[in-house]
Amino acid sequence: MRRTIAVVAAGLRQPSSTRLLADRLAEATRRELERLGAKVEIDTIEVRDHGHDLVNNLVVGYPSEELERVLRKVARADGLIAVTPTFTASYNGLFKMFFDVLDDTVLIDKPVLIAATGGTARHSLVLEHGLRPLFSYLRAAVVPTGVFAGPEDWGVAGVTEVSLARRVHRAAAELAREVDRRDPPAPDDPFDSPEPFSRLLPPS
Repeated sequence: MRRTIAVVAAGLRQPSSTRLLADRLAEATRRELERLGAKVEIDTIEVRDHGHDLVNNLVVGYPSEELERVLRKVARADGLIAVTPTFTASYNGLFKMFFDVLDDTVLIDKPVLIAATGGTARHSLVLEHGLRPLFSYLRAAVVPTGVFAGPEDWGVAGVTEVSLARRVHRAAAELAREVDRRDPPAPDDPFDSPEPFSRLLPPS
């Protein structure tokens, strides 16, 4: 069976530790799903590439064609990996905007793995105080293990690097099991959400 994992990474810089963590989680999830017999496709979304479209969506009330395509990837995915840098003890604004414009029914019962990066290990509480409540509100099936990575996790191989690898493996295995035990999302119904006339008519 083919499975798709959407990865939403809200890092702002290139290279980004947030994207690096997202890639590690995605690859570990791929391995776990393949071990369970699935063929896996990874769709990675860099939120920074859609910043202007996100602001416009909030202002005018509907997405651009490109942003709509990206949001559809999340809706159609079997599971989601969501990774944000920590800003002021919470997820960053781009990350929040992305999930503000996503239809609030899309993540119902969808397996979600939450992860974050930060400048100090004290920011690890963002997983439980920020990310988990957000996705619980959206009625997602958030896996028990969240993954936080601080500066010490990216140094030379040592105790912290091994600890991060273990957390990544454990979280990925949990996500893979949740995806594996669910049926794939139902295909889009083109008649379910018809285009409103207000968008079809030219402005007066």
